[in-house]
Amino acid sequence: MAKLRQKNPRTVRQAEEVRGLEHLSMDVAVNFSKGAQLSNHIHNVCAEAKEAIYTREDDVKFWLEKGVDGSMFEVLPQTSDLPDLQRCKLCADRWKPCICSYSLSIEWYPCMLKYCKSRDAGGKVSSYKCGIRSCQKGYTFDYYVPQKQLCLWDEETQSQ
Repeated sequence: MAKLRQKNPRTVRQAEEVRGLEHLSMDVAVNFSKGAQLSNHIHNVCAEAKEAIYTREDDVKFWLEKGVDGSMFEVLPQTSDLPDLQRCKLCADRWKPCICSYSLSIEWYPCMLKYCKSRDAGGKVSSYKCGIRSCQKGYTFDYYVPQKQLCLWDEETQSQ
């Protein structure tokens, strides 16, 4: 796809395919100081969130199989562990632990090659690369916070 050039690069694009919403439960905290084992980019991308880097238990299992040091991960409390644990937007006490949500929508990204068909002089049909198909995708991340004070944007979102 890198070789394909986009015509009219300043045009505001609409996705051709909507891939829907994916709900992810971020149930493990990552130790920032050891995070470079996972990616060299963590120190740059997550610099402002040193105490709040989250991942999924499935991802931890993958990294452990690859030989990553397991001491960098801490399993967070789950709703089943703490029956009183609420979603932050429903929690009245700002100092109480809760489940925070963060939503992200990627409105347009290149997701696959697009092929077109043509006929040669003999009538034979052939396909060729003629562009990039674009997609849209949404994500909702849920994660534990020790106090609602760390999730104030959740008050601004609509209830689900």
